[in-house]
Amino acid sequence: MLRMQTKEVKIGSVTIGGAHPVAIQSMTNTKTEDVAATVEQILRLEAAGCEIVRCTVPTMEAAKALKEIKKQIHIPLVADIHFDYKMAIAAIENGADKIRINPGNIGSEERVRAVVEKAKEYGVPIRIGVNSGSLEKPLLEKYGGVTAEGIVESALDKVHMIESMGYDNLVVSIKSSDVLMCVKAHELIAKQCPYPLHVGITESGTIYSGNIKSSVGLGIILHEGIGNTIRVSLTGDPVEEIRSAKLILKTLGLRKGGIEVVSCPTCGRTQIDLIGLANEVEKMVQEFPLDIKVAVMGCVVNGPGEAKEADLGIAGGIGEGLLIKKGEIVRKVKEEELLETLRQELINWEK
Repeated sequence: MLRMQTKEVKIGSVTIGGAHPVAIQSMTNTKTEDVAATVEQILRLEAAGCEIVRCTVPTMEAAKALKEIKKQIHIPLVADIHFDYKMAIAAIENGADKIRINPGNIGSEERVRAVVEKAKEYGVPIRIGVNSGSLEKPLLEKYGGVTAEGIVESALDKVHMIESMGYDNLVVSIKSSDVLMCVKAHELIAKQCPYPLHVGITESGTIYSGNIKSSVGLGIILHEGIGNTIRVSLTGDPVEEIRSAKLILKTLGLRKGGIEVVSCPTCGRTQIDLIGLANEVEKMVQEFPLDIKVAVMGCVVNGPGEAKEADLGIAGGIGEGLLIKKGEIVRKVKEEELLETLRQELINWEK
């Protein structure tokens, strides 16, 4: 798999690349200058399973805030820099575990070199990020617009620039909101780039549309053996990004652990509020660090048979449901008691 052939890069306490697991990232949407709000959000992200977090650093105040933020969190902190090279230098000096820059936006080669020298001094990796929206005019003209080939060439040009400055502690990110273009670009760069790849579908949209686009794009890329760390970009609470990323990785067999909930789509035979119950079950199981499958089925016609593939399940009846454990019907339970019954089964699971 291509991801296993990449260089290993250490980001604080997390190493990506090589044989290391695909790491889950998110980005805060608070004002980084607001330390309390940013820390509160990062702690929620940690609890959800985030392994690397990124904060924007648009001001010197934000760069200085990183020092205090880092004292209060437990995962690596990445500084996102867009234009001012002084912010990148300040972020490194204030404890950033990695910085994200687009060298094309930083300015002159001297400014890029100043950032690289500071990263060398502190041993901080640089993520080179190129988005389809920031493609340089010569490449737009060369390829007749935004293309996967142009995105890859832009990224590799910047990689070679930093390599020429004697630094190879790098992570590469190429993103597009066009899913299939993004897939093609990753297929191209994975064959030419020795560095770990940060994968995501940029500006993918709201929780609904963004999840679909990210699942399709990330699913293809990751299944092809490409990608060492991912972010599901969603317009909403960043905790939702972590939940989606975990499910994508688990669906692809790249993660173990966590309860998988399967539920039927309901039909005219359903006699209980299965939709509400399934949503409640999905929320509840996040409390339990178990690697099992829980089925929530709507009727007693097919439910018991379908639930046999799960470790634990329920099949609805008229105002009641069957509790099914490891393929065997255990007992009938009133509808209003189903959720708590499942909770107690999980609490006592194989103790």
